[in-house]
Amino acid sequence: QVQLVESGGGLVQAGGSLRLSCAASGGTLSGYTLAWFRQAPGKEREFVGGFSRTTWRGSNTYYADSVKGRFTISRDNAKNTVFLQMNSLKPEDTAEYYCAATRGPYSDDGLNYDYWGQGTQVTVSS
Repeated sequence: QVQLVESGGGLVQAGGSLRLSCAASGGTLSGYTLAWFRQAPGKEREFVGGFSRTTWRGSNTYYADSVKGRFTISRDNAKNTVFLQMNSLKPEDTAEYYCAATRGPYSDDGLNYDYWGQGTQVTVSS
């Protein structure tokens, strides 16, 4: 089964940028639906963005409305790593960020994901 490890979180001022990484082992990420979620203290887990599984048609990307135009997900298949580039960060982006994977179809519901990383904290100061 795939193991996921996030990194790249930290403290940044509003308007700044961070790039999160999610490195996978035990499986090839192209065979999985992948997503980033976040959870702020006292709030429910929230979908951020994700990839559908790679097929002969390629792979689609999806974003939550709250991050569209500011966040970009990408992948490096050679490194078996997924990235979340976060630009124009806002204090409301402060949360623990998680990457998740499933062999199932694309979903923005975290309940449909079987594999999770340990999370990385992102704090955006105003």
